[in-house]
Amino acid sequence: MRKTIISYGKTIIFALLVAFLLTGLIKPTLVKGYSMYPTIRPYSYLIINKLPYITGKPEYGDIIVFSTNIYTEEGEGKNLIKRVIGLEGDTLEIKGGVVYRNGYPIEEDYIYGGTTPGEMELIIVSEGCVFVMGDNRSASLDSRDSAIGEIPLKDIMGRVDLRLFPLNEIGVVQ
Repeated sequence: MRKTIISYGKTIIFALLVAFLLTGLIKPTLVKGYSMYPTIRPYSYLIINKLPYITGKPEYGDIIVFSTNIYTEEGEGKNLIKRVIGLEGDTLEIKGGVVYRNGYPIEEDYIYGGTTPGEMELIIVSEGCVFVMGDNRSASLDSRDSAIGEIPLKDIMGRVDLRLFPLNEIGVVQ
């Protein structure tokens, strides 16, 4: 009887450890808006990978989820999903529908509509921050807006790596 209890106890402890590890490294999220369209459609169910930013920093093109100082009508903090456009020390500017990073135009074939509306004066991304934008630039609240601004690395929850829904789009998010 004692051996059976110990055997079950080991199995339960192992299962709990695996569950805690998994929930500490990945997080599911549901996207409701259009700011990342067409890369991510509304009501896509995604898996956020926390591991890359525990051991490293974001890279150009990463799609990240981060916390903001914006609150929902229920008073909960709002998380956003955007693409990393600039890293600390980069200069960024928008003119003529094109984003320039460090003086060179960025090739962005993922943008809905093909261009970035509006103009933005030259900025330098602060140390410990990234600059993010949605793929649907005309419908995206992102780093161009003072309500969001640059994203401190500490506010990044993780990188979007996997899409689970809709079923016809299951797989790695590019």
